[in-house]
Amino acid sequence: MAMSGGNDDGEPMMEMNTTPLIDVLLVLLIMFIITIPVQTHAVKIDLPVSDNSDPPPDFVDPVKNRLGITATNQITWNESPVSLNQIKQYLAQTKSMVPEPELQFQPDPLSAYLTTDQTLAVIKDSGVTKFGFVGNEQYGSFNKASRPPN
Repeated sequence: MAMSGGNDDGEPMMEMNTTPLIDVLLVLLIMFIITIPVQTHAVKIDLPVSDNSDPPPDFVDPVKNRLGITATNQITWNESPVSLNQIKQYLAQTKSMVPEPELQFQPDPLSAYLTTDQTLAVIKDSGVTKFGFVGNEQYGSFNKASRPPN
């Protein structure tokens, strides 16, 4: 009676039995999968803390504030003209508020780059976290109108 792959003439089998090797590799693979740490996805949320400090002045809105630059390079805070030093003070007030109000920045397309850059530097230095650009659609129409024809 012939075994798998062997001859009746008594010669040794020339093929290696790979079944035990595959079994060992499968056991190692299972052990490796078991020992990998489970990845947990965590979302860090800063919960509000009760603050018994004085209410902020009326000039700083507790929900959202709009910082703009006009075509004449006048900086405005909620439609009122302000200086860079006043912006620093207002941003410090908003940073201390819980929750921090949103800051919307809208420079005019015709305003000077230097004024916009200085204002953005003040905003960055203040550490404001809720910040966004608004009115970006005006730049699309501005660029199309100022572009020379092809």
